[in-house]
Amino acid sequence: VQLQASGGGSVQAGGSLRLSCAASGRTSSSYVMGWFRQVSGKEREFVAGITRRGSNTYYADSVKGRFTISRENALNVAYLQMNSLKPEDTAVYYCAFRLAGVLSGHPENYNYWGQGTLVTVSS
Repeated sequence: VQLQASGGGSVQAGGSLRLSCAASGRTSSSYVMGWFRQVSGKEREFVAGITRRGSNTYYADSVKGRFTISRENALNVAYLQMNSLKPEDTAVYYCAFRLAGVLSGHPENYNYWGQGTLVTVSS
């Protein structure tokens, strides 16, 4: 499985961005897609996850009500809509793919990772 993340950029506080993650390869089995973020010198942090059919989602408390994860299975794409962005949301954002149907907020439970896309929010 290969993952390609895109959509990062620079915005002012209060602005919005939408990240995309395209999956290719053997994606036909049940899987979870997730988004994580990492600031230099800190551990990778869970942001949001979604089950294969999109029936269940899970968010970090820090982004609840501001971020929305979704997916289009026909295209093997997951999205992260980020609204009301704050300077503390600045990080490299990674999409990840888990070969299991159960949501998890732990990065060690994900099997494949995209290359990361930088989001910078200025005050």
